[in-house]
Amino acid sequence: MEDFYKTDYATVAASQTDQVLSTKAGSILEKLIVIPATTAAGNISIKDGATSISVFATGTLSNLQPFTIPLGIRAVGAGFKITTGANVSVIAVGRFI
Repeated sequence: MEDFYKTDYATVAASQTDQVLSTKAGSILEKLIVIPATTAAGNISIKDGATSISVFATGTLSNLQPFTIPLGIRAVGAGFKITTGANVSVIAVGRFI
């Protein structure tokens, strides 16, 4: 029996386009831990299949403290992909199938 409580993670470097986290519907993206390299960190977006969702817009941050974007979403398309802008990397946490 599959362990449904297992949590996966994937690191995504800055300036990546459509890095694959999962390839199947039903994958879960629990949260993104955002690690800015400068206070002018770039955009972050995710794709569920072909649907693009902006989760962080470029702006001036007050500090370089990592922060979390809670999502708790299940892929209905062909899994999740993530795109990061300049000066921002991410640790994606979820159940990637």
